[in-house]
Amino acid sequence: MPADQSWMLSARIIVNSGLAEEKEAQLLRRIASGDRDAFGEFYDQYSGLLYAVALRILGDAAEAEDVLQEVFLQIWDKSGTFNAQLGKPSSWVITLARHRSLDRLRSSNRRFRLSEQLQTAATEEVHESDFTDSTEKAKAIRAAINTLPHEQRQAIELAYFGGLSQSEISAQLQEPLGTIKARIRRGMLHLRDHLEGWL
Repeated sequence: MPADQSWMLSARIIVNSGLAEEKEAQLLRRIASGDRDAFGEFYDQYSGLLYAVALRILGDAAEAEDVLQEVFLQIWDKSGTFNAQLGKPSSWVITLARHRSLDRLRSSNRRFRLSEQLQTAATEEVHESDFTDSTEKAKAIRAAINTLPHEQRQAIELAYFGGLSQSEISAQLQEPLGTIKARIRRGMLHLRDHLEGWL
């Protein structure tokens, strides 16, 4: 390719890239004003990329799907804070996905420990006269579970005290599997915060 044609092609790519960024920034401004069509268009454009970012970090498809939903809720809520002078829309949303994925990864170890504690609590009897550390933990876990909203408490009790899988809970309660997963996840996060000193 002659040098002048190569220069023209490079210039065209730069111009098209700038136009794409401006279009994406406009979509974000429309989203900030509550435009659902713009949100759908933005989702179609970025969902695949953001899912791939989350999946690469988390290594779990279900977790990556959850992060994708959370990131798009964040985009809906915070699109008005996007500042084109600080970076491109693509960089902004990728950063949101990375941070959300890393937060989830960091909390996964704590959720696992809490899950282990719940399994232990499910098999221990609590006696008022028994003041061993494990019994005190079991009491604290039971008290924390009692602070949960009914739907979250019900799902967690069926999972950890009833031994049911999430699919079995979904069938028993006649609720979508995604709803059950969300209830258990929100409940576990609440318990993790409530039991900070015990774990």
